[in-house]
Amino acid sequence: MTTPRTVLVTGGNRGIGFAIAQEFVAKGHRVAVTARSGEGPEGTLTVRADVTDAAAVDAAFSEVEAALGPVEVVVANAGITRDTLMLRMSEEDFDAVVDTNLGGSFRVVKRALKGFLKAKFGRIVFISSVSGLYGNPGQTNYSASKAGLVGMARSITRELGSRGITANVVAPGFIETDMTAELPEEQTAAYKKAIPAGRYGTAAEVAKAVAWVASDDAGYISGAVIPVDGGLGMGH
Repeated sequence: MTTPRTVLVTGGNRGIGFAIAQEFVAKGHRVAVTARSGEGPEGTLTVRADVTDAAAVDAAFSEVEAALGPVEVVVANAGITRDTLMLRMSEEDFDAVVDTNLGGSFRVVKRALKGFLKAKFGRIVFISSVSGLYGNPGQTNYSASKAGLVGMARSITRELGSRGITANVVAPGFIETDMTAELPEEQTAAYKKAIPAGRYGTAAEVAKAVAWVASDDAGYISGAVIPVDGGLGMGH
């Protein structure tokens, strides 16, 4: 039996974030999502927030706390891509991706820690990517931002592991989302060939891994990287 928790999922208005929020609702938790536009799934509270702005993150947390109580589980999922080969990548392409994906995760988790320390309980789940560990041409900025989450989770674990707080990373591989749906058929076939499972994963499969690592049952797991990638990255 899982204790009902107050959960905040950033970027919960589509794709993997939406599925994660749905899974927590299905498990009986109180769930809020941040979104710059759109809405989270049914049964969630949607708050507007841009994770590159610390004041906006603070305001979003205050709104969630007032409505649902102190946040106990935070899923740092909000992310963007600006893919291009490194030689063509502008400073702005690099900075925007790192500031959203890595900086945004830092701002959200830092704000969550106040409540975690008071409660002597907290679950932090960073949504990384197989490309953060494996690398991907055209994604120097994205891969660097997603690899950085591993160092962040492990440093938080060393700082706060004795306070009932865990920090873990879930690293999805190729998942069926709007983004992968736009890939040319030939590219999709080539990717599937490289994946030992022979298929793309579903957002629901990622969501189940996230909900489990945030549960009471996973209290002795911290600083771990959990791949949900059909075997693509294997140990990277």
